[in-house]
Amino acid sequence: MEQKHEYYSLKELKNNAPKLFGVKTNTKLDDMFYTIVEENNSFVKKPLNGLPYLSVINITGIPDTGKSLFGEQFALIQASLGYKVLFVTVESPAEFLYTSFKMKSKFLNLDFDKIEENIFVIDVSKNDLFRENHKYLLETMEFVIKEKKTTITVIDSITGLYEHKEVMARQIVRLFYNFLKKYKQTAILISQKRSSQSSDSAEAAGGLAVAHIVDGTIVFDKKVIENKWDSNLYNLPLGSVLRTLRIDGCRLTGHDTKTYVFEITEAGTINILMPLEDFVKKNKE
Repeated sequence: MEQKHEYYSLKELKNNAPKLFGVKTNTKLDDMFYTIVEENNSFVKKPLNGLPYLSVINITGIPDTGKSLFGEQFALIQASLGYKVLFVTVESPAEFLYTSFKMKSKFLNLDFDKIEENIFVIDVSKNDLFRENHKYLLETMEFVIKEKKTTITVIDSITGLYEHKEVMARQIVRLFYNFLKKYKQTAILISQKRSSQSSDSAEAAGGLAVAHIVDGTIVFDKKVIENKWDSNLYNLPLGSVLRTLRIDGCRLTGHDTKTYVFEITEAGTINILMPLEDFVKKNKE
């Protein structure tokens, strides 16, 4: 049988090339991704106003850095705007999401009635078949995407799908990445770190499997103020927590490389404040 050699000229890809625009998070992250446009014979940066459309973004960090909170907030914002969201919960049982979503919606002044209609949940946490049989999980995700016309997917966490078999992490992440691309989802994959991994790197359980495959990574981190030097530098009391995030990379569009300070509100929402360098200067004044 003669082998078929499949290839494309660049021109042939034109009609299938996705548009570049932002999918809102309603945080400062919307301004941290940008595109370059030509104006008056010069090139200028224009904020994308969201995560890149059709991107698969990895959110990684040590425990209690706000990863899941951000994933939930993104789902709520998109659902409140009328978009259909598929939320795959791997860690927390689905019924606990309802209370969390309702409280956050009130705090963010969002229409929860609308959100209830637009978010669809697959509960992997209590279903071993979903966790062990990825084909079955993908078939269920495919059904929801087609039936409910979802365009946004959040998986919390992708790490939970390769527990105790991290050697297969790259293969599993690639499987879900290709699936999300095929069904034109703008997606967030939340990944967990092992205790031995640097808190400020893009690495997570399974090594760099997620970061190497996805379109971009945002690293969430926290620093406990444990000595007088840090207390003086950040003007924070001993024992307090400084939370930061950084876009580690994105292959689809330009992005701000600075480290930003953020806070977790009492309602469990993410509020990005300012670049770390500005935070230090402000607190020294």
